Amino acid sequence: MQNPKNLHSLDVKAFAKAQMHVEGETPLVEFARLAEDCTGDVPGHVAWSAQGALDPDQSGKDAAWLHLEAKTTVPLTCQRCLHPVPVDLLIEQNFRFVPDEATALAEDDESEEDLLVLEDSFDLLALIEDELLMSLPLVPMHQGCLSEQVPTSQEEEAAMSEAKPNPFAVLASLKIRKH
Repeated sequence: MQNPKNLHSLDVKAFAKAQMHVEGETPLVEFARLAEDCTGDVPGHVAWSAQGALDPDQSGKDAAWLHLEAKTTVPLTCQRCLHPVPVDLLIEQNFRFVPDEATALAEDDESEEDLLVLEDSFDLLALIEDELLMSLPLVPMHQGCLSEQVPTSQEEEAAMSEAKPNPFAVLASLKIRKH
């Protein structure tokens, strides 16, 4: 099998059987869902590689495997200072392909690798994007913003009480003025 020409329609079984290896760099903007999470311009590329293999599964039968690696740097918004922060993303993941969804559900808890259903036409670039999305941090922050002391709820309450008058004190003053 020659190198696949369409990475959006990969024959995984043939790819694994031939133990093929493909790699490349794809502009970050081509991963539309990932680009939506980015701040401002989305420069740079995603460097990725995929290696196919035909190895035994847990029962000893040959199964199609895919080893995926990808790395990039994405500009996200720091949740502390709200300025852009570059975040490095790195993926190294093994996938084993199973014949159907029922098999994937049955074997998922016992397997260390991720399981995917074997399809006639598999979108490798969509898998790369999915994995990058799952590796995004929940709360992106600059290293300097992480070291700043986060105010506790008692400190926040004290700051707020100094800034705003107590509403009951305001009501009490109104009541006193009427009499």
